[in-house]
Amino acid sequence: MKLCANITLLYPELPFIERFAAAAADGFKAVEIQFPYDTPLAVIQHELQQHQLRCVLINVPAGDLMQGGEGLAAVPERQAEFRAALEQCVEYARGLQVDCVNVLPGRCNDNSRRTQYLATLQGNLRLAAAALAPLGITTTFEAINTVDMPGFLIHSGQQMLDVLAELQQPAVKAQFDLYHMARMGVPLVEFIRANIGSIGHIQFADTPGRGEPGSGELDFAAVFAAITESGYSGWVGAEYRPSGPTSSTLGWMQRVPAA
Repeated sequence: MKLCANITLLYPELPFIERFAAAAADGFKAVEIQFPYDTPLAVIQHELQQHQLRCVLINVPAGDLMQGGEGLAAVPERQAEFRAALEQCVEYARGLQVDCVNVLPGRCNDNSRRTQYLATLQGNLRLAAAALAPLGITTTFEAINTVDMPGFLIHSGQQMLDVLAELQQPAVKAQFDLYHMARMGVPLVEFIRANIGSIGHIQFADTPGRGEPGSGELDFAAVFAAITESGYSGWVGAEYRPSGPTSSTLGWMQRVPAA
């Protein structure tokens, strides 16, 4: 497996700009960043080059999502805001030469509008794919559990598959987060084995506390074996909340099947 470090969550004991060096020192060859936009693109490029790292994934800006709002990607009244966010993202995605750009579907606070929100999401995913596919970048979108984010529009593996079936866009894939899907009761090994062709990026944390592997209930040996045996060739992102200094929580890396 090809491991990358999500340096938005990992190394919280360090200033963001020092997390690149720390990830490289711990053996990571790549990083992912949720929202890199507060840091100038040239600064991130310098850190990647300095530490011989790749940035493999970023998210499209999500508006007020992280503050409890509905976000941008599925709200019909915010399509102009989504287009502006996508334009900013494309600049960073091109400059960082990422493999994937993730679109967070966001919340739907009025269930009577769910169909309208889904249609808006699909349109915005098509828009993202049209902008990113010519750059060789896959567009992904992510299901997030409704325990942590009540009202999240896409919150199951089947819902991601349904969106993909509706889109019929080869440049759009599911981002499969083991933590979020385990919280929703998705059988991880079975889903991976059955649907690996629909998955463009994988992330993980243990459940229920979103800590490092071994801190909770997930059978990582079985899940990592399923990923390896599936032939998946993409990156697998460590996106957890460390229980201590990040370097002290990386014992699980020794048990990961070789790429």
